Amino acid sequence: MLKLGFTRPGSWGSFWAILTLVGLATRAAQRADVSGEAAGTSINHSQMLLQHLQELLRQGNASDVVLRVQAAGTDEVRVFHAHRLLLGLHSELFQQLLSNQSEVVLQEPRDGAAVFDKFIRYLYCGELTVLLSQAIPLHRLATKYGVVSLQRGVADYMRAHLAGGAGPAVGWYHYAVSTGDEALRESCLRFLAWNLSAVAASPEWGAVSPELLAQLLPRSDLVLQDELELFHALEAWLGRVRPPPTVAERALRAIRYPMIPPAQLFQLQARSAALARHGEAVADLLLQAYQFHAASPLHYAKFFDVNGSAFLPRNYLASAWGAPWVINNPARDDRSTSFQTQLGPSGHDSGRRVTWNVLFSPRWLPVSLRPVYADAAGTALPAARPEDGRPRLVVTPASSGGDAAGVSFQKTVLVGARQHGRLLVRHAYSFHQSSEEAGDFLAHADLQRRNSEYLVENALHLHLIVKPVYHTLIRTP
Repeated sequence: MLKLGFTRPGSWGSFWAILTLVGLATRAAQRADVSGEAAGTSINHSQMLLQHLQELLRQGNASDVVLRVQAAGTDEVRVFHAHRLLLGLHSELFQQLLSNQSEVVLQEPRDGAAVFDKFIRYLYCGELTVLLSQAIPLHRLATKYGVVSLQRGVADYMRAHLAGGAGPAVGWYHYAVSTGDEALRESCLRFLAWNLSAVAASPEWGAVSPELLAQLLPRSDLVLQDELELFHALEAWLGRVRPPPTVAERALRAIRYPMIPPAQLFQLQARSAALARHGEAVADLLLQAYQFHAASPLHYAKFFDVNGSAFLPRNYLASAWGAPWVINNPARDDRSTSFQTQLGPSGHDSGRRVTWNVLFSPRWLPVSLRPVYADAAGTALPAARPEDGRPRLVVTPASSGGDAAGVSFQKTVLVGARQHGRLLVRHAYSFHQSSEEAGDFLAHADLQRRNSEYLVENALHLHLIVKPVYHTLIRTP
């Protein structure tokens, strides 16, 4: 049996030195309180106390319990000489385990046993260094032993690294589901939705479970090149995972076929292995798509309901639906640009364009904060400072005409961040259909700071997306 651990000297000196230090600090605080001084001097020995606790753990001085941590499926055992009091302060489970015994054997998964020293160190010192590969085993240990502060800390770490694109989102999603961590689950889903193109091209895509796929496919906030890219990604997943026919057919029915041009639909029917195998399950959806492209949206809407998700574009990056915009030194001054989008996804509208004007202001002030130099009595009032403003983005059509009858437009702005050489979506802001701007756009961004999470090499990377939303005008039986 391989034993890796700490020696256990018999000296009690360090342990009682720490207790003495705590007692002195307590009595000093009591004396200061009794003296009634209006302003006292703070004496802070917390760092010294942490150093003593680290020494106590490393040397095992005055330890009264032994933890033997065995990695599951191996003979490897790590031995830790610890202190019942300190372990019990953080964990009720440790209190129960060590209440009437001085030595316990703990069976842990291999990854958990490998980081158990970090876990124990946290119980003594309240801090540790985490690597991406250690997040799940540390969170699992914190959950098992009821160390709530560490559990929250690791979950926050995972959510922060998901936002930066560094975390393994698929694996962390499945872990969050297994532990019931709803906040982490939602963070993983949001990251996967906003970066589906990158995830579908990575090895992680093959690890996506049918349950996770069923959560992703209905979402309208998926960010990808176009609907055809999503179909090809789904087809690759079906070929790799080979799920039961019911799962495959349900997934294929989540594709928004009206968003795919007719010429590409013809090619899919002729060449797709997935449609050759499950074509009957989506035949009605393909017919619906061809009908949608064959008629004008106004005419189609008289006979069919176009309010369903099948007729709503997702966040497509293709040039027909938006444009990228890189703003260098965004804190400097106002900028403007313009771009064109297709009027709608219908084949009838494929040659019709809408021009959009965009204004970006890094320090826009609402009316209530704009400079006012005197009130009604003539008293001078201080002018608002530039830093009181907030970033603002306004998207408006260059002209309004009859082309947009029966259509409203939903705008989305994506903010990118570079991670490991890839530009990933870190934030997404959606405008209400009747609004020209997002009220919370970059509300918490500090564009003056060069290392801001919103900037890439001091540039703001945006992608502007306009999604047409059709409306049913007349219902004909």
